[in-house]
Amino acid sequence: MRTKQKHTIKNTKIFKQNLLSWAQQFDEVLWLDSNNYSQKYSSYDAILAVDAFTAIQTDYFNAFEKLKEYYNTTSDWIFGYLTYDLKNDIEALKSNNDDALEFPDLYFFQPKKIFLIKGNTVEMLYLKAVDDEFKTDLVEIERSKNPIIEQASTINPIKIKLKIHKDEYFEKVTKVLSHINRGDIYEANFCQEFFAENTNINALETYNKLNAISKPPFATFLKLGTNYLLSASPERYIKKEGSKIISQPIKGTAKRDTDHIMDSILKNDLLSDEKERSENIMIVDLVRNDLSQTAKKGSVMVEELCNIYSFDQVHQMISTVVSDVKDRTNPIDIIRTTFPMGSMTGAPKISAMKIIEDLEETKRGLYSGSVGYISPDGDFDFNVVIRSILYSEANQYVSYSVGGAITAKSEPLKEYEECLVKAKAMRTVLEN
Repeated sequence: MRTKQKHTIKNTKIFKQNLLSWAQQFDEVLWLDSNNYSQKYSSYDAILAVDAFTAIQTDYFNAFEKLKEYYNTTSDWIFGYLTYDLKNDIEALKSNNDDALEFPDLYFFQPKKIFLIKGNTVEMLYLKAVDDEFKTDLVEIERSKNPIIEQASTINPIKIKLKIHKDEYFEKVTKVLSHINRGDIYEANFCQEFFAENTNINALETYNKLNAISKPPFATFLKLGTNYLLSASPERYIKKEGSKIISQPIKGTAKRDTDHIMDSILKNDLLSDEKERSENIMIVDLVRNDLSQTAKKGSVMVEELCNIYSFDQVHQMISTVVSDVKDRTNPIDIIRTTFPMGSMTGAPKISAMKIIEDLEETKRGLYSGSVGYISPDGDFDFNVVIRSILYSEANQYVSYSVGGAITAKSEPLKEYEECLVKAKAMRTVLEN
């Protein structure tokens, strides 16, 4: 169904920049970039999918069954996203909060052109209908130049607003703590939105700035018409390699410091922080339970527990949970039985989702959802949409949300400060 060609890249960094710049001519663009971050589980350094041949767009109702039918029908690579609000398809839940972005709940497309980058090689997979464009595209990509990153205009600066102000945040976290003390939940991931109205941004320039600051292993640039996701995500939601399933939840965050000694102290403090470790372990237990629904008996294992990974902006506590999936399990069923990811809900999952829906002011939408791909042989890789800017060009609305895990040991002020640490890169990019 697809014609393949491989090419050697002279300068991978420049090629990647030119490739993403060239892609802007299309209405459907999905760019996934590891930023050459060293990972045990990494199939590609970067992937680009452009120009929809077919697509599926739907609300949450019966969304996973529709996606399964679409995937089975195309029998091809599909790329797209799952919003957090697909929880309403899985459980008897609702999403009634404000939604100024208005992204569809689910969107996947079958691209005409795919670029798979690994080392100094790019593999191009083109549908037969466009496979006569290989040479022309390579010439155009070579000529494309990454736009110069300029300072934001001082004439029309972006003014960031808060949906939940500091005192109200404290009140809401106190309510979460009361649920925990009553035994309704053990942990809840409570989130808040920062936004700007009547705002236009250059999406690609903004993504480039954000990526330059953070250099995360699951960076994403998504363009679907006038809807954009500019993501500096450090977190993998779930990956399938053959029969092996890998989930890598993040729980536990500490800021970086320019002083090497102080930075090492912050890192060690995170590693030994009882509260942060308990957050992580609770979600590991939840992920183990989720994976068990499609796993062969006895195959769910914790491969690493509470390891510290250092990124440009923060230190993160990450665990890796793996399983061996049952034979003939549809890949969509693996996603459905683990979605939404536990790191963005809390535990028990359903009770936590109900409580945070009541306390949050904004419909999460694509934030705390997932972006990724499924290959024709059923392998897939999806990130967690955090540390991300969402932009509706049609609505002139820019948004980024941050959250944190609330447990019995949480202190509202420290949770608020952690949110500001997580929001720093997005705010810096938008306001400067």
